[in-house]
Amino acid sequence: MRQAAILDALRASGAVLVAEIAAELQVSDMTVRRDLLELERAGKLVRTHGGAMPAAAAPPVAMDSEEPGFDARLRHQRDAKERIAAAAATLSLAHRAIALDVGTTTFLLAQHLRERTHAKVFTNSVRAAELLGASQTETYLAGGRVRRDELSVGGAEAVAQFEKLWFDVCFVGISGLTKDGLFDYSIEDVDLKQVYLNRSGLKVALCDASKFQRMSLVHVAPLADLDVLITDAAPPPEIAAALAAARVDVQVAP
Repeated sequence: MRQAAILDALRASGAVLVAEIAAELQVSDMTVRRDLLELERAGKLVRTHGGAMPAAAAPPVAMDSEEPGFDARLRHQRDAKERIAAAAATLSLAHRAIALDVGTTTFLLAQHLRERTHAKVFTNSVRAAELLGASQTETYLAGGRVRRDELSVGGAEAVAQFEKLWFDVCFVGISGLTKDGLFDYSIEDVDLKQVYLNRSGLKVALCDASKFQRMSLVHVAPLADLDVLITDAAPPPEIAAALAAARVDVQVAP
């Protein structure tokens, strides 16, 4: 009843405010916010600061054909990636055996993991391994072929090595996310991403909002293979509804 009343008000006025709806329905602001969150996940509206507006048509999915260089990607959305990495570091505190993927946000996460003296980090990122190897964190680097620029390790040897392990948690980097799942540029790197997702108790993807509605060469996994998505802004309604249907916990980094 409350949610139907909210949608009726939205259709009538084009926008709603939490305080006004709460007063009209004689419920708390928190109750209205929970209703708005559920309606957003169902793709019925988009939350705004203090209220909500109608869900716009989903933007078209963009195809990224070429992978930018690591340094360029590290500069892009740097503040958002820093916040996502900090939130991921907090989540990691409950886990000891950590699988850490390649990518810019996972590299920023590695900087936080240097403080973890009782953690074991397994990675195919040469950059992350170099960073962690100089700390007290117990670090394991997959063996195999090194991909230039990304400095990621891949190939059958790396896959076979990590397929024998079981991780408490994995943190996976991606190049794009749509309602159909996770995407990445590199065939070589995707093999290890899928190992991490298949061999981890808790599966976490790190994705800044600029990657929503973007896809690239390789489909990594469906959304149902994830447990948690850490991002810096609420996903658009179509993706939010798909994540909710897949029971993915969406955490927006503060």
